[in-house]
Amino acid sequence: MAKDVLCEVRNCFFWEEGNLCGADTIYVVSHVGKEAKNSRETDCKTFQPA
Repeated sequence: MAKDVLCEVRNCFFWEEGNLCGADTIYVVSHVGKEAKNSRETDCKTFQPA
């Protein structure tokens, strides 16, 4: 599991110094239903199909 979640959106309430996300949970979505083929179909830059 990732130790740090990166975030480049500085005006987000959860943004922390060093481009870290301070949220307790992270919500990742797919734009194409329950199964995405690549990261462009999600809001997750590190997505890799299983």
